[in-house]
Amino acid sequence: MAVFWAILIIGLLIAGLLLNIFSLPGNWVMLVLLVVWTSINGQGAMSWSFVLGMGGIIALAEVSEFLVQIYGAKKFGSTGKGNLGGIIGAIVGAIAGAPILFGIGALIFGLLGAFVGCFIFEKINGRNTRESIRASWGAFWGKFFGMSLKIGMGIIVIILSVPKIWPSS
Repeated sequence: MAVFWAILIIGLLIAGLLLNIFSLPGNWVMLVLLVVWTSINGQGAMSWSFVLGMGGIIALAEVSEFLVQIYGAKKFGSTGKGNLGGIIGAIVGAIAGAPILFGIGALIFGLLGAFVGCFIFEKINGRNTRESIRASWGAFWGKFFGMSLKIGMGIIVIILSVPKIWPSS
């Protein structure tokens, strides 16, 4: 029975990781799962200090995703308002694209949303088309690398957690 529960929680961790593609808080869902697992099983292989460490990695992933997206847009000349547009556009795009291609549309539309949102906010604030497009590419690539970093850190959490979840013989 222990193997069943381990497989279930590992599957849920992977599902939580996939929520990141939809711009949902998948890594935080993973942390909640680790808290529940540790609460139910006591401090066996997974201690509260381990869970706290995973929380630190997840918090770092969230901050990093946000900062990388901002840095990417700034590097390409975006203003603060353009950055805000890129963030809003990424969220709206991910939500709008979620039902397309079995959820993969959320990733594609999230990236496109970052581009379009930044472009619109830059144009509204009087930037010319060339500057707006350049800033929008920065928002696009910043979102891409930020999301990649966040998902990568989520994978690290799973890799570190699986041995602590899997029942010892």
